Amino acid sequence: MAALMQSPTNSGWTLVNDELDNLLEGFFRPLHRKSEPNAGAGVVPAMDVTERENEYVIRMDMPGVSRENIDITLAEGVLTICGEVKRQYEEKTGDRLIREERVYGKLSRSVRLGSHIDEKKVAANYKDGVLELTLPKAEEVKPKKITVS
Repeated sequence: MAALMQSPTNSGWTLVNDELDNLLEGFFRPLHRKSEPNAGAGVVPAMDVTERENEYVIRMDMPGVSRENIDITLAEGVLTICGEVKRQYEEKTGDRLIREERVYGKLSRSVRLGSHIDEKKVAANYKDGVLELTLPKAEEVKPKKITVS
């Protein structure tokens, strides 16, 4: 196991390579609080928002979140999505956790959509760690086609 954890050395450049590796590794790592390693409080999940003629579609990454731990609210034009990732590692006798990078804890994201959403027709689907919300536009904000006579 020790052989797996050693990094190769390059004469004269080891310190620079290690610093560059640490910088790049941190760049791609999800955001989390430094005070609580791997605690998801404060994590902002990735989200895509697409506007179509009659609706908005929101897709949000929520890996490791079970369907039961997702809470979605829409109030006063603000959509809030919360979830929780449970820690899956249980220390057993003889185990030694070498590295823990997976984030756990509460996730939250809010988006102001305005009041032009038909709240009664909002639909949510969750599959493979991706939450998809379909938010139909209210009739009064849909584009109206005017014919010329």
